[in-house]
Amino acid sequence: MGMLTMTTATNATNPTTVSSMRSEMAASLAGVFILMFLFLLLLFILVCRPWRFFLSPSTTVSSPRLPASAVKADNLVRPLLSDNVDGNSGQSYDMPEIFLEASRIQINENTTWSKKQGLVSKEQVQSTDFCASQSDSLVLDVSYDASQDIEVGHTLKRSVTSSWPIDDKKHIREDSNFDIRIINEKPRSPVSSFTDKKILRSSLTLEVIAGPSHGLCCSRESASTSVLPLTLGRVSPSDLLLKDSEVSGKHANINWNVNSLKWELVDMGSLNGTYLNSLAIHHPDYGSRNWSEPVQLADGDIITLGTSSKISVKLSQYFEHHIPCGVGMVCDPMSARRGGKVLPMEDISFCQCPLPGVEQFGIFGICDGHGGAGAAKAASQMLPDNVASILSRPERRSNVLSLCDASDILRDAYARTEADMSHEYEGCTATLLLIWFDNNRKLFAQCANLGDSACVMNVNGKLIPMTEDHRVTSTTERARFAKLGKPLKESETRLCGLNISRMLGDKFLKEQDDHFSSEPYISQVVAIENSCTAFALIASDGLWDVISMKKTVQLVLQMKQKSNNDDQNSADMIANNVLSEARTLRTKDNTSIIFLDFDALRTDSCITKA
Repeated sequence: MGMLTMTTATNATNPTTVSSMRSEMAASLAGVFILMFLFLLLLFILVCRPWRFFLSPSTTVSSPRLPASAVKADNLVRPLLSDNVDGNSGQSYDMPEIFLEASRIQINENTTWSKKQGLVSKEQVQSTDFCASQSDSLVLDVSYDASQDIEVGHTLKRSVTSSWPIDDKKHIREDSNFDIRIINEKPRSPVSSFTDKKILRSSLTLEVIAGPSHGLCCSRESASTSVLPLTLGRVSPSDLLLKDSEVSGKHANINWNVNSLKWELVDMGSLNGTYLNSLAIHHPDYGSRNWSEPVQLADGDIITLGTSSKISVKLSQYFEHHIPCGVGMVCDPMSARRGGKVLPMEDISFCQCPLPGVEQFGIFGICDGHGGAGAAKAASQMLPDNVASILSRPERRSNVLSLCDASDILRDAYARTEADMSHEYEGCTATLLLIWFDNNRKLFAQCANLGDSACVMNVNGKLIPMTEDHRVTSTTERARFAKLGKPLKESETRLCGLNISRMLGDKFLKEQDDHFSSEPYISQVVAIENSCTAFALIASDGLWDVISMKKTVQLVLQMKQKSNNDDQNSADMIANNVLSEARTLRTKDNTSIIFLDFDALRTDSCITKA
């Protein structure tokens, strides 16, 4: 009976207990949900940072620029980029290597120049009714003009000029700040009106040294404003295309500041950030897609995009000098045609117009090296020096002006250059176009060449080849071999691995095989009258491998019809369009182009008064 009573009491209290327990559980669950809600709300605030919409962007402060020497880029081993400007390897994308002021010329590998516009002189060359005769001397009329810009995948530079004899090499000092040899200038001749204003320029070379796109290279010249800023990103049309998932489509860009004369890096609102020598340079509101403030670059800096792609920065500075109007000069190592692999730039383009001490003359040329760029660099400096030195002698100069022929000058200059070169296992082609005014202000042009770089002129629509092909397979070289008593078999297309048989340098090969020669081909003289329309184009074999002279001339004529002849940049645009055609036709060799528009050259004040 007692047990029954206790059981009944227990059963009576169960509903109340269960109800109480349920209330406590509900309260506990509600507390958990509240805590979870508060946690998620806090997480949302921390991630989204809604307060940034109420702050002014002007209140943000960019990170200070630290010297590259004071920061270690994660102890990253940098690529071995040689500082030796006269190195023989050629395994580098360094642009200009030696820039000699006054009596020297400025040599540029990969890259672009800028032009200084001169006032248009009303003194014009007296027009004569000509255009192309059947004699050895073709006559065209052209006055001289000087100054213009160049652009490129890699661009070239301009020559230095002065008015005193080139063989006087005293008063030389080294300027370690700019890797430039500066030669003090002597007083100018009172008859020369050529002014030598120097402009500081810089070349930029980027090399990906870590990440999925390791080995990719890209170069720019400060004067090549048409291809700046240089964009770094993961999608086309970025200039440096990085196949890295951590890199934004357009991650960062680099531009030349004309006021500070410095290269500057800007983060373009990337998602994973941009770092310079391990220091963040992106916008303080990380991930906001806002651009950062520009940060100056220095030689040897390391740029990091995201976490894995690291890019080394190579800078070199040089002085640009006056270049005639109507002259466009461009070049491209064409490494993209080789699957993006490093392709050494062994072409050297040069221009020195007017020549120092002999302002009636000007020189344009291209040297294409093999076995390295050392021989091309040396020849590009020596050839103009030797031409100017020979012409500085009054009797030699007067013979050219009276006979309207510079064959002996060009032949002697090539012989001196070959004798002075000490390159045993490196060589180069050498194509040089010499132009000059006679005492009656008529303009003449004559070309000399070794190898397979070529020059073509067009006078009133008539194509005039100015060079001879010196490939082993060419008809002229086969005939020369037969005359030597050493003919080659039809199946022999190379000599000691080379497809050319005439060059500067390669002293060892010339000692071993008589087929090799340094005797240049000298063209006929072309005299350019005012009544004629004329232009010339010089290019390394990278162009001629994929397009003929005839088609190149047709292409230039089409572009001249479309362009504005009064536009100071028309020569640059034509040169770049021809270079683009070489890319389109899939050339795989270094390609350098010099375009001379003699119609525009007539307007240059520095030359018309020389």
